[in-house]
Amino acid sequence: MAKVQHNGLIRDFDLRQSSVKVLYNVFLVVGILIAFAGLAPLIWIILSGFKDLREFVGETNIIPRSFSFEGYAVTWNRLNFLRFYRNSFFSVAGSVVSAIFFNGLLGYTLAKVRPAGYKFVFALVMWSLLIPATTSVVPLFINIVRIGLVGTFFPLWLSIGANAFFVVLFKNFFEDLPQSLVEAAQIDGATNFSIFLKIAVPLSKPIIMVITIYAINAAWSDFLLPYLVLIGTDLETVMVRLFQFRGGRTNDIDMVRAIVFSIIPPIVLFVFFQKQITGMALQSGIKG
Repeated sequence: MAKVQHNGLIRDFDLRQSSVKVLYNVFLVVGILIAFAGLAPLIWIILSGFKDLREFVGETNIIPRSFSFEGYAVTWNRLNFLRFYRNSFFSVAGSVVSAIFFNGLLGYTLAKVRPAGYKFVFALVMWSLLIPATTSVVPLFINIVRIGLVGTFFPLWLSIGANAFFVVLFKNFFEDLPQSLVEAAQIDGATNFSIFLKIAVPLSKPIIMVITIYAINAAWSDFLLPYLVLIGTDLETVMVRLFQFRGGRTNDIDMVRAIVFSIIPPIVLFVFFQKQITGMALQSGIKG
């Protein structure tokens, strides 16, 4: 008997039917058109960055006359983007550590420790997913001002360390860990915190990788809270400074190149980790 190969939901045998093949080709063309429509703005802005100001303002050609990176280098140095990249790096690094440690610790507690009232706590976590994040910006900022954390990265780190979605992902993952490992460690006298650090975390590399990707993307693209706590300081991130360029003396072509600089890290992140991102999105949608 010949072996039947599968291509997703459609088998090779199905593609031999003319009606299925036509429908498959139609979906393929539609998918290509949708992908092109999504990539067209990105391609346009990258190509526009190769133009000089006169060519950008006075001509409508999409393809630039030359592909010299000199213009990008000039804008990079003129706007001092290295400093804002460095600030964003510190913001992202602290956010990743906080997202993994604090959310992971709560997720492990709800999944394995299960203290008195853990169901009520988990219910609050789930209910918080229904509340738009912008509704808590005002009281959050007031508290940040009162405790004197304005002008530091700590509010950015701690805010992502209290992410209900990350807690749910961690909880779902830790529930699948063998309970026998936890019980064996407890018999040896290990505390719950040491079990979390020495057993749960080393076995959680898949979910940690996913949380890291989500945290990097969220911390890099975040604007409102960094704008409120870092505006007017030397710690402004790329997104905050990009907004300020918009109202300053920056010309149009420098603004275009600045936008390109701001979107490069998320693009690189998605290119290298697209399988993990899409895979975990499906998994979280099914289990959540």
